[in-house]
Amino acid sequence: MSLEIRLDDRHSQVELVSRDKNRVKIKVGDKLHEVDIEMVEDGVYSLLMNGKSFIVHLMEGDTSKKYNVNTANHSFDLEIIDAETRYLMSRKGNDLEDEGNQISSPMPGKVVKIPVKTGDKVDVGQTVIIVSAMKMESEYKTGKAGVIKEILVKEGDTIEGNQALITIE
Repeated sequence: MSLEIRLDDRHSQVELVSRDKNRVKIKVGDKLHEVDIEMVEDGVYSLLMNGKSFIVHLMEGDTSKKYNVNTANHSFDLEIIDAETRYLMSRKGNDLEDEGNQISSPMPGKVVKIPVKTGDKVDVGQTVIIVSAMKMESEYKTGKAGVIKEILVKEGDTIEGNQALITIE
């Protein structure tokens, strides 16, 4: 399994080479690392890598692909760059927020769930629609607080790329 990871301003290809319980071999770029990793509590990991011990706090950011990573001496922003993220970055010039008052999907798909209804008050970062596209489910969240003005689709609908789905006022 291989992923592209953005750590602050650095991009790296990270590949899981092997795994035996809590011991993993990962390849970061061209370097191979052996890591002993253990989750000590929810979101806190103990790592032993290249003879050095690290305690890492991993906190989910505003999407399921963004994290804040903290060690004793450093703090990093981490993002998993998958096919969907790459597509969104190419369509929106790296700005992955919604388009102000409208939530839209950048690619065709199928509406899986709409956890809000017209008139609902929503907060920043609240999931308002879940769309299945490219064999993945994506949660679309609000970029601002407001009220659901209009829901333009229903669960089960097939949608086009860049189609308006929800309007927030």
